[in-house]
Amino acid sequence: MGLSFDSESVPLQVDAKDVIRVGKTRVTLDTVVAAFASGATAEEIVQQYPSLNLADVYQVIAYYLRRPSEINAYLKQRKAKGAAVRKRNEDQFDPQGIRDRLLARRATQKPK
Repeated sequence: MGLSFDSESVPLQVDAKDVIRVGKTRVTLDTVVAAFASGATAEEIVQQYPSLNLADVYQVIAYYLRRPSEINAYLKQRKAKGAAVRKRNEDQFDPQGIRDRLLARRATQKPK
Protein backbone atom coordinates (compact mmCIF):
# COMPACT_ATOMS: atom_id res chain seq x y z
CA MET A 1 0.00 0.00 0.00
CA GLY A 2 1.58 3.30 -0.98
CA LEU A 3 -0.29 5.60 1.40
CA SER A 4 1.68 8.15 3.33
CA PHE A 5 0.31 9.86 6.39
CA ASP A 6 1.55 13.40 6.45
CA SER A 7 0.65 15.50 9.40
CA GLU A 8 -1.21 18.52 8.17
CA SER A 9 -1.34 21.75 10.06
CA VAL A 10 -4.69 22.99 11.28
CA PRO A 11 -5.87 25.84 9.03
CA LEU A 12 -6.05 28.42 11.83
CA GLN A 13 -4.24 31.73 11.89
CA VAL A 14 -4.00 34.42 14.54
CA ASP A 15 -4.48 37.93 13.19
CA ALA A 16 -2.97 41.18 14.46
CA LYS A 17 -5.71 41.53 17.09
CA ASP A 18 -5.17 37.99 18.44
CA VAL A 19 -8.35 36.70 16.80
CA ILE A 20 -8.14 33.17 15.43
CA ARG A 21 -9.42 32.92 11.87
CA VAL A 22 -10.01 29.88 9.66
CA GLY A 23 -7.61 29.51 6.77
CA LYS A 24 -7.08 32.70 4.81
CA THR A 25 -10.62 33.92 5.46
CA ARG A 26 -12.11 36.47 7.82
CA VAL A 27 -14.31 33.78 9.40
CA THR A 28 -13.38 33.32 13.05
CA LEU A 29 -12.88 30.15 15.00
CA ASP A 30 -15.68 31.42 17.27
CA THR A 31 -18.10 31.37 14.33
CA VAL A 32 -17.29 27.83 13.23
CA VAL A 33 -17.39 26.42 16.77
CA ALA A 34 -20.68 28.19 17.55
CA ALA A 35 -22.27 26.85 14.36
CA PHE A 36 -21.02 23.34 15.07
CA ALA A 37 -22.18 23.50 18.69
CA SER A 38 -25.62 24.59 17.44
CA GLY A 39 -25.84 21.40 15.40
CA ALA A 40 -24.64 22.56 11.98
CA THR A 41 -22.68 20.10 9.90
CA ALA A 42 -19.43 21.04 8.17
CA GLU A 43 -21.33 21.21 4.89
CA GLU A 44 -23.93 23.58 6.37
CA ILE A 45 -21.18 25.79 7.79
CA VAL A 46 -19.56 26.05 4.34
CA GLN A 47 -22.94 26.86 2.79
CA GLN A 48 -23.39 29.63 5.35
CA TYR A 49 -19.81 30.92 4.90
CA PRO A 50 -18.82 30.21 1.29
CA SER A 51 -15.31 31.61 1.72
CA LEU A 52 -14.52 28.55 3.84
CA ASN A 53 -13.11 25.34 2.42
CA LEU A 54 -14.94 22.14 3.45
CA ALA A 55 -11.74 20.28 4.30
CA ASP A 56 -10.61 23.20 6.47
CA VAL A 57 -13.90 23.18 8.38
CA TYR A 58 -13.55 19.45 9.04
CA GLN A 59 -10.00 20.01 10.31
CA VAL A 60 -11.12 22.85 12.57
CA ILE A 61 -13.97 20.77 13.98
CA ALA A 62 -11.57 17.86 14.60
CA TYR A 63 -9.15 20.24 16.33
CA TYR A 64 -12.00 21.53 18.51
CA LEU A 65 -13.10 17.99 19.39
CA ARG A 66 -9.54 17.05 20.38
CA ARG A 67 -8.98 20.18 22.49
CA PRO A 68 -12.36 21.35 23.79
CA SER A 69 -11.03 22.76 27.07
CA GLU A 70 -8.38 24.88 25.33
CA ILE A 71 -10.81 26.15 22.69
CA ASN A 72 -13.52 26.85 25.27
CA ALA A 73 -11.02 28.80 27.39
CA TYR A 74 -10.13 30.88 24.30
CA LEU A 75 -13.82 31.46 23.53
CA LYS A 76 -14.51 32.46 27.13
CA GLN A 77 -11.62 34.94 26.99
CA ARG A 78 -12.94 36.40 23.70
CA LYS A 79 -16.42 36.74 25.19
CA ALA A 80 -15.02 38.56 28.23
CA LYS A 81 -13.02 40.94 26.01
CA GLY A 82 -16.13 41.61 23.91
CA ALA A 83 -18.19 42.36 27.03
CA ALA A 84 -15.51 44.75 28.27
CA VAL A 85 -15.46 46.63 24.95
CA ARG A 86 -19.26 46.77 24.89
CA LYS A 87 -19.34 48.13 28.47
CA ARG A 88 -16.67 50.72 27.68
CA ASN A 89 -18.65 51.86 24.61
CA GLU A 90 -21.91 52.02 26.53
CA ASP A 91 -20.23 54.04 29.29
CA GLN A 92 -18.82 56.44 26.73
CA PHE A 93 -21.94 56.62 24.53
CA ASP A 94 -25.09 56.15 26.61
CA PRO A 95 -27.49 53.96 24.59
CA GLN A 96 -30.52 54.99 26.68
CA GLY A 97 -32.91 57.13 24.67
CA ILE A 98 -30.83 57.04 21.49
CA ARG A 99 -33.90 56.34 19.33
CA ASP A 100 -35.69 59.37 20.78
CA ARG A 101 -32.62 61.58 20.26
CA LEU A 102 -32.27 60.44 16.65
CA LEU A 103 -35.96 61.02 15.92
CA ALA A 104 -35.78 64.48 17.53
CA ARG A 105 -32.72 65.33 15.42
CA ARG A 106 -34.52 64.16 12.27
CA ALA A 107 -37.58 66.30 13.13
CA THR A 108 -35.44 69.43 13.38
CA GLN A 109 -33.69 68.90 10.03
CA LYS A 110 -34.98 70.66 6.96
CA PRO A 111 -36.52 68.34 4.33
CA LYS A 112 -34.48 67.98 1.14
